[in-house]
Amino acid sequence: MSVIKSERVDKNQYELEIAVDAEAFAAATDRAYKKEVKKIQVPGFRKGKAPRHLIEKMYGEGVFFEDAVDELYPGAYMSAIEELKLEPVDNPQVEVLRVSKEEGFAFKATVTVKPEVTVKDYKGIAVTRPSTKVSAEDVDAEINRMADRNARLVDVDDRAAVLGDTAVIDFEGFVDGKAFEGGKGENHELVLGSGQFIEGFEDQIVGHKIGDEFDVNVTFPDPYQAEELAGKPAVFKCKLNQLKRKELPVIDDEFAKDLGDYDTLADLKASVEKRLTESREHSAEHAVEEALIDNVVANMEADIPACMIEHKIDEMVQDFGFRLSQQGISMEMYCQYTGTTPEGFRDTFRAQAEKQVKVRLALEKIVELEGITVPEDELNAQYDKLAEQYKMDVAQIKAAISPKDMEQDMCVNKAIELIQSSAVITDEEPAEEKPAE
Repeated sequence: MSVIKSERVDKNQYELEIAVDAEAFAAATDRAYKKEVKKIQVPGFRKGKAPRHLIEKMYGEGVFFEDAVDELYPGAYMSAIEELKLEPVDNPQVEVLRVSKEEGFAFKATVTVKPEVTVKDYKGIAVTRPSTKVSAEDVDAEINRMADRNARLVDVDDRAAVLGDTAVIDFEGFVDGKAFEGGKGENHELVLGSGQFIEGFEDQIVGHKIGDEFDVNVTFPDPYQAEELAGKPAVFKCKLNQLKRKELPVIDDEFAKDLGDYDTLADLKASVEKRLTESREHSAEHAVEEALIDNVVANMEADIPACMIEHKIDEMVQDFGFRLSQQGISMEMYCQYTGTTPEGFRDTFRAQAEKQVKVRLALEKIVELEGITVPEDELNAQYDKLAEQYKMDVAQIKAAISPKDMEQDMCVNKAIELIQSSAVITDEEPAEEKPAE
């Protein structure tokens, strides 16, 4: 393999002309013949036994050239990339320029490479850590939510329905006077005000009493998952069978005992305060890291190839699709349920993908500028940690994550630590608590 020409044709694009010599090409052509001859029938010879020169006479001298080129060009391309120290971010566009027994072959590869990146002012960034103080009101609000989750439903028969009630209804929907598929239900429990049904539906149940039969008039949104109903007015024939309301438990020592290993309400409050504080501390650290990274990205300059964003979107869509499949849902079903197109669904990841690509490029540049490396013992320790975490052999982890990729990830993490350790972080002043009335 030899690189005949290397020319930068755009900010992030090179054109390479690469040649493979006649000897290597002849060997690959011979291998192609030995592989393909088994499938070729030549009169006068048993299948798979025809001499090469006869096959080439029948089908042309270049009958095995394409297979030989397909075998050799990936390796020749990778050798050229390594020789030129380029970092491709996409598959190359390949064009064969010439092929012959006498000279081998040459091809042109158009390569999109990682962009040049500049970062500045990534040390000494000033950020404010959000307050982690938990007030008495915060604790009371959380305990009220716990009480709400432990409420019981009791029947109501002495008044009309109000928002917050659970209505048990029969219903059947009609569009243009005809019942439509999926528009019928019996003894369906609906929390009024939950927004579970079409806008306006639940409000029209309010004011009705048990046994009432009535019409609910609504208009389907546009777009809507069932395209044939999108934007159309509908009438639902309804009957209110039962009403229920929430009955909240009394918040006292007995309530605390029912929730777990607490002797008193004070014990429960102390536990809630501790949990909320830990959660806010974790959120505050995450917020600081996000603010630092956002600052680094804001001070980065790079002309990012579009393919890098698209590849990141592909990864995110694939990951989301895998998680859906674990729930027995296909991507097509998800798009139908949410009323989105595959293209629209992809676009929901675009901003996040663009940010992730920028963050990675910025951090990799900091790794380069700071000369960050990972000693071999740290690399091995990380493999051991992952093997223990996932109950796998180290060899299996290395097969899934190459040492090069592992080292890059660890270097990026060290870059984040460097940014954090040099940052100027001040704590936000907590809001003053309101005096008890």
